[in-house]
Amino acid sequence: MKITILLTAVVYLAAANPLQNVSTLHCTGECQQGAKAPLMNRVMRLKLKEHEECVKEHQCPTVAPALSDTPCVSGRAGEYECSNVDLLSFVPLKDMGCNGDGNDIWGWTDSDTKKEYAIVGCQDGTSFVDITEPTKPVVMGFMKTQTVSSLWRDIKVFKDHAFVVSEARNHGMQVYDLTELRNLIPGQIYELTPTVYYSEMGNTHNIVANEETGFMYAVGTSTCRGGLHMIDVKDPKDPKFVGCFAGDGYVHDAQCVIYKGPDEKYTGMEICFCYNEDTLTIVDVTNKNEPKQLATKPYAGSQYTHQGWLNEEQSHLLMNDELDEMYGSRKNTRSMIWNVKDLANPTLVDSFYSEKEAVDHNLYIRGKLAYESNYSAGLRILNIETITNTDPKLEEVGFFDVSPEHNGVTFNGAWSAYVYFESQSIIVSSIERGLFVLKYTGPEAM
Repeated sequence: MKITILLTAVVYLAAANPLQNVSTLHCTGECQQGAKAPLMNRVMRLKLKEHEECVKEHQCPTVAPALSDTPCVSGRAGEYECSNVDLLSFVPLKDMGCNGDGNDIWGWTDSDTKKEYAIVGCQDGTSFVDITEPTKPVVMGFMKTQTVSSLWRDIKVFKDHAFVVSEARNHGMQVYDLTELRNLIPGQIYELTPTVYYSEMGNTHNIVANEETGFMYAVGTSTCRGGLHMIDVKDPKDPKFVGCFAGDGYVHDAQCVIYKGPDEKYTGMEICFCYNEDTLTIVDVTNKNEPKQLATKPYAGSQYTHQGWLNEEQSHLLMNDELDEMYGSRKNTRSMIWNVKDLANPTLVDSFYSEKEAVDHNLYIRGKLAYESNYSAGLRILNIETITNTDPKLEEVGFFDVSPEHNGVTFNGAWSAYVYFESQSIIVSSIERGLFVLKYTGPEAM
């Protein structure tokens, strides 16, 4: 079945408020200091070199036809290998307005209309796609990069606003009022502009949202020694710099929560679990003026501590290392299981190894399932019900390979996924191909 994607015209839509620099610079002193020789520089060089080769081979981007309503039958959904995951739709990069490859992805549910949207990062900007009817996605608009193109872009959402950062030079943070999408007429791709612009940091690797508190944490910036650059976004149209955590150097990614776990000393505090290139680092950021490092824990076999996510009880987390499959003793994807019941003494208790040889990237947990975007192996879904056991036996219960032409330990394929829609639609970004809208059909389905 062919998909209907409305791409008949490109029009310009001004934001509700003019683009403006909304706050006086407060990032001074130590805040203006970058990280000293972060390992990320090495990782980025590796990825850029591989991407250059991919472009030469005419696979970055990869041209593939749009698809819709393609169930997983006998291990395949069209050309894509799968298990317990149906393809609801696929939107190619070009159809989303992207010129070049894709990268990160996030989702938004309109607080008024309850429509669901995929927000997809690309080399040259950000695409907004209505997936409310998941077999009939509609591309609504495209927001260009603030400065230049980059392979790295990241998006998070708070109070119906998207916050977009990039490794692009001097990019800062774009803030877009997502309620403006309600005014767009289906059948056109609108050229969107940021509602406001935050310029207190330049290039940024990731943006972390705590939706419970209204703070964003920019990480991997040229400020705060690469650590947590803290931004108050309770009023999304007036983001304000409020502090730094620079005590453990470069933070690649993090998860910040109001703590409800078993370590009662920190109940109700705002805690960030940081992935700091070679350690798991835990920080109390309740007081933005005086953040307190609770723990920094290295582990055997580390190559590049990348990202992780807490289980819903906040007693354990899964963590990935982006280079251990490439430079470690085993090529099979490794997911590390940490006990974080004592925030001052997190402990690596076990590892789950996939049958596939692939590099792991972003992972997210919802309920008893973990959703891992493992590059050339695609989306892999693990049952983590036993994660709290003394002898955890994680089990892969589904997968969908978004990159049929790539296999092995490479940086091609699935970049990330968003799994928190009420409809249970799953969106996955393929670096070379575009947006996949999927449905998990296996055991312990959401």
